[in-house]
Amino acid sequence: QVQLVESGGGLVQPGGSLRLSCAASGSIFDIMIMGWHRRAPGKQRELVASISSGGSTNYANSVKGRFTISRDNAKNTVYLQMNSLKPEDTAVYYCNAQRFDRYDFWGQGTQVTVSS
Repeated sequence: QVQLVESGGGLVQPGGSLRLSCAASGSIFDIMIMGWHRRAPGKQRELVASISSGGSTNYANSVKGRFTISRDNAKNTVYLQMNSLKPEDTAVYYCNAQRFDRYDFWGQGTQVTVSS
């Protein structure tokens, strides 16, 4: 099992920045990919960004150039730096960890609201 604990969400004005953190614990050596997904009101959950154990990254087109995913292996933590935030970035953000057999673990979610 893998436990994921997110932090860093909140309310920010358009154009502002936030950094989300996801601390992993448990059987982390089985994890191949970690990432962030989000679900906006009335919409399906979507992938925002992911990072492999080798450091390869992948981003949704809507966040490229604004968001950066990174990981600190010593702290078993993944970060999502979000800059130039827009109202359409408002959503619940979920940390995800995918095991070698593609089984997914999920965090509890953290709310990000972009509003003036």
